[in-house]
Amino acid sequence: MSADLLIVGGGINGTGIARDAAGRGLSVLLVEQDDLASHTSSASTKLIHGGLRYLEYYEFRLVREALMERERLLGIAPHIIWPLEFVLPHSADQRPAWMIRTGLFLYDHLAKRERLAASRAVGFPPHLAATILQPAYRRGFTYSDCWVEDSRLVVLNAMDAAERGADIRTRTRLVSARPEGTFWRAEIEDRATFARETVMARALVNAAGPWVGEVLSEKLGRNTHKTVRMVKGSHIIVRKRYEGDFAFILQNPDKRIVFAVPYEHDFTLIGTTDIPYEGDPSQVVISADETRYLCDSVSRYFRAPVTPADVVRSYSGVRPLYDDHAKNASAVTRDYVLDVEGGDDKPALLSVFGGKITTYRRLSEHALEKLLPAMGRAIGTPWTAGSPLPGGDMENADFSTYLHQLTSRYSFLPPRLAHRLARAYGTRAERILGDAASLADLGTDLGGGLTEAEVNYLVAHEWARETDDILWRRSKLVLHVPDGTQARLAAYLASLRTAGPVEGGGRAHC
Repeated sequence: MSADLLIVGGGINGTGIARDAAGRGLSVLLVEQDDLASHTSSASTKLIHGGLRYLEYYEFRLVREALMERERLLGIAPHIIWPLEFVLPHSADQRPAWMIRTGLFLYDHLAKRERLAASRAVGFPPHLAATILQPAYRRGFTYSDCWVEDSRLVVLNAMDAAERGADIRTRTRLVSARPEGTFWRAEIEDRATFARETVMARALVNAAGPWVGEVLSEKLGRNTHKTVRMVKGSHIIVRKRYEGDFAFILQNPDKRIVFAVPYEHDFTLIGTTDIPYEGDPSQVVISADETRYLCDSVSRYFRAPVTPADVVRSYSGVRPLYDDHAKNASAVTRDYVLDVEGGDDKPALLSVFGGKITTYRRLSEHALEKLLPAMGRAIGTPWTAGSPLPGGDMENADFSTYLHQLTSRYSFLPPRLAHRLARAYGTRAERILGDAASLADLGTDLGGGLTEAEVNYLVAHEWARETDDILWRRSKLVLHVPDGTQARLAAYLASLRTAGPVEGGGRAHC
């Protein structure tokens, strides 16, 4: 087969570029060796934010771009992105209050802010954080950023790309690629069947995240002076530590910050660490020292301490940051670098170094700008800033109104299930629910409200194949479902594979 673009990597950058390119009329093939968002893109702190602490490193352009993107993403994906208030407690041994006020002033004004509240100084009390924080903390600040379901953001970009003609292949690896005239001749392999296929592409996008260097050296036979600095970030999940819909940003004595965020109704998410990493990115796990560090960070502030015994789940990811040779891992730039080779009589190669989930859409636009000369023909103009992602086409980007409409139409849904479906799928929830008039119409409940109808949709439209695809990356139901759910789900998925493609499977290659 042939394509304008062969994209290697099914994380946020790869799927974002695929979406943008497909919407401009380019033929796109994306290959991902595992599941979508299997690694770094599902291991974030789940925030769409400007990066308040990056101001200390004078990353003004990055922060401004991220703040602009925060507003755009909130508009195109109101089901998986929503505003969140952050509380920053302050004490005399921390950065001076005037410095924090200055930083927050810049944060409020570096980019236009339409949907989010401005920062302000607060006292404890009257702010409800007073009941959570130790009595020594009497004042602080609040500001606003956004929460995001990170792995679902990846899937929605892949879905939109596929609906615009892109071919998305999960569990498919790049074996090798070499220039052949003005095209890349690449060999790809289905990891389930080991079937191989040759692909001819005008340009190749290396968006392999922590594996970007490995793709260059081992798959493409290239050497480059640009390298990835791998930094491990780990998070812990504990039972809910406080009531309230606000998060905490906590400053540690080592000048790092840790977030404590309301998570999945019943939990609190705490993270992240910044540890240099040199191992296999697919085998990254939290260490005992990291767990203690995160527990101590929160216990320093909260009345009720958090201990390693309180941790119900953890996850780690490797951030593939562009190596700017900073001594401190926390100071390594989160900005992205796009390295382009080829052109004229050679096929183009674009490698993505670094980046952060908040700026993926702008990164995708920049990538297409750099690849335009290699296409040999005119292509469409930028379009993604105002086009809703699948399920985000709600009037006025108003989630609350849409949820009310959904619950009115499907009044048989338990409130918590209706809310989960609306949050996960937005208006696409109606494709799962269809003409159902009762829960029984959705098929067997495999556990915790996960019905056969929802699983069918995930297999047909979201490339879900394994239990973790559904219980962890497409949702966080693993935290809620009763014992036995995973086994029942595995058996049901096996029955679907035996029966053949689920109706409506389209380009999901299930």
